[in-house]
Amino acid sequence: MPDFDAEPDGDELSDADALNEPGASNVHEIPVAGADKRERLDRLLVKNLPTLSRSRLQGLITTGYLSIDGKTIDNPAFRVKPGQKLILEVPPAVAAEPEPQQIDLNIVFEDPYLIVIDKPSGMVVHPAPGNMDGTLVNALLGHCGDSLKGIGGVRRPGIVHRLDKDTSGLIVAAKTESVHKALTELFAARDIERAYQALIWGVPSPGKGEIEGNIGRSPRNRKKMAVLRHGGKSALTRYQTLKSYVQGAVSLIECRLMTGRTHQIRVHLTEKGHPLLGDPVYGRISDAKLQRLPPDTRDRVKNFSRQALHARILGFKHPVTAETLSFKSELPQDISDLISSLES
Repeated sequence: MPDFDAEPDGDELSDADALNEPGASNVHEIPVAGADKRERLDRLLVKNLPTLSRSRLQGLITTGYLSIDGKTIDNPAFRVKPGQKLILEVPPAVAAEPEPQQIDLNIVFEDPYLIVIDKPSGMVVHPAPGNMDGTLVNALLGHCGDSLKGIGGVRRPGIVHRLDKDTSGLIVAAKTESVHKALTELFAARDIERAYQALIWGVPSPGKGEIEGNIGRSPRNRKKMAVLRHGGKSALTRYQTLKSYVQGAVSLIECRLMTGRTHQIRVHLTEKGHPLLGDPVYGRISDAKLQRLPPDTRDRVKNFSRQALHARILGFKHPVTAETLSFKSELPQDISDLISSLES
């Protein structure tokens, strides 16, 4: 599957299932001996952790679970040096097949081939450590029945792209294998319309433009993504300022994704100096920013419990009927209330 959303990013999530998710992991510390000089990282791990397959270890490395002397290394072919200390975090196993659950869904569109959901904030897209049930996948299995099982993969049936747990808005899932393949190809070709609205600190300059910069896992913190000078994957976000509040303290912007990297919008805007309101990972609140807000609004912003990001527009050509589909989702109540507070 292509690496599109953040949970899932938009801010769509990549295949690093446990990114920012709690769970009981096993941590292995492996010192590099003199005899291991210039040994490949994955081969050294196989030698020291025989209960894990080489492919499993390579997957853990590439998704950021391995650090050497405090720096994340995501290349299995990395050559080690004597005296280094390897730390590998092995997340808890995830059940191979998610269970169907009867969970209410806000269905925007559905036919025999696909389904479009307006996902609420707080819902995880697919089971992962710390969120093994109550996910969109569990709900889709409960709604669609056994016909959905295995489409596009056992663990993520029907899922084509993903959104972060706390990002609300539109997401499409496939109900047949051929439609899953076709939608995946649309995403890979970027032949799909995706627009997000977000509340950010400050006013971008210029008010309309592009943010470009490779995104990869932060070398300082495995649970965060970052714009990297070397490595990572190319990422491009187009933005437009829609409105500013409280003399430019906060702005409402629209972002359109030309790529779909993990936490893309959140990372790009933070890099530009305009993190999202409420973002617990990238949007640290400074006292100086808060002091620019009226007291009532200040408290509302401090207590806002998620990143103010909403997947508002989703459009694509139906893989079977060839009809051009376009869907819009109004801002959810929590973001609307926050805007009302900023306007008052």
